[in-house]
Amino acid sequence: MTGLQTYRDLGGKRGPKSPHGPDRWAGQAALPQTEASQESSQGLPEARLGSQSKRGSRARTNTVNLILLVALLLSIVLATSLGAVRLPVNEVLHAFLHPSQAGEAGEIIFALRLPRVLAAALVGAALSATGVLFQGLFRNPLADPFVLGTSGGAALGGAIGIFLIPTLSFAGFSATAVLAFVGSVLTMVLVWYLARTSGAFAMETLLLAGFAIGTMLNSATVVFELREEASSSGLRVLAAWLHGQLSIPAWSQLGLIAPLTIIAIVFALPVAGRLNTLALGEEYASQLGVHVGRVRVATVILGSLLTAAAVSLGGLIGFVGLLVPHFLRILIGPNHVRLLPAAALGGATFLILADTLARTAFAPTEIPVGVFTAFLGGPAFLYLLHHRSQESG
Repeated sequence: MTGLQTYRDLGGKRGPKSPHGPDRWAGQAALPQTEASQESSQGLPEARLGSQSKRGSRARTNTVNLILLVALLLSIVLATSLGAVRLPVNEVLHAFLHPSQAGEAGEIIFALRLPRVLAAALVGAALSATGVLFQGLFRNPLADPFVLGTSGGAALGGAIGIFLIPTLSFAGFSATAVLAFVGSVLTMVLVWYLARTSGAFAMETLLLAGFAIGTMLNSATVVFELREEASSSGLRVLAAWLHGQLSIPAWSQLGLIAPLTIIAIVFALPVAGRLNTLALGEEYASQLGVHVGRVRVATVILGSLLTAAAVSLGGLIGFVGLLVPHFLRILIGPNHVRLLPAAALGGATFLILADTLARTAFAPTEIPVGVFTAFLGGPAFLYLLHHRSQESG
């Protein structure tokens, strides 16, 4: 597939051919047509087909988004009704519509279940959106939210919070959540700085720096595990958190994380449009007027904030940011602008359902949701890889 074909697939348009030089693409005004160009109509059927294809792709995207939105709303109701005490769906809906009349069911719904369900939705949306951004930035379908080493910083920060300053809290967040957020952000700053100091900045350098720093920081948590061998409770908390453990957040915590997540995803939409152009290659993107350096910085900042927000609520949950964008890319296509909101909706729904199964499948024992997403996501991802290899072959 040529660069022009890829650009068309991503929703780009090609402008008319300039008589003074090479082709100029989207964003250029049409030149006056000569008699020869007016007489030539060979490109008109192709243009009509391209327009129809775009309309069909847009309609398919809208349909998928509508289905995902309905699935998200249904999953919220279903997850709120399931638990140690099962609540009828009509009682849950009545409590949503009339909270003051909910009675004892309202205590279960609004104090215990709904905050956790909304936390799962925010974490799933943040991880999936970050997966779309990083896969577009690195042009690598295997890039996930933790590809730049943020998981190592979050793990070290969480271990410090659990073993050294467990009484610390900020705005309702525990020491583990606060230091995991800070560790994730600081790791990204360090990785970016190291990648820039090499002189000629390259995405390979950024990836290698992230891998090295993340590995070192992950290994540093072993020091706390050895130091606290006698404290089995602390080790259990750390192990659960490292495998992804959603707890019941306070409404004040959701009030901070929800706006951060939503605003970051909204700001990521124009960045996703630049990633479409970047898919042609940096040289093509520069010729089209895209400032590649600014796109990199914006993508890394937004992805790091979303990842840090997800880690502060649910620990290290894998496969969500890898699997959901892959699956939706098959349905929608490679256009990042259309893929980003769909991935956010799909990731929120997926993690709500996964967390519901994790806490009810072996009740009263709860499985860390990260273990469950790996159990579900591993085989599904292998199937997607097999599907991809068949298409390429």
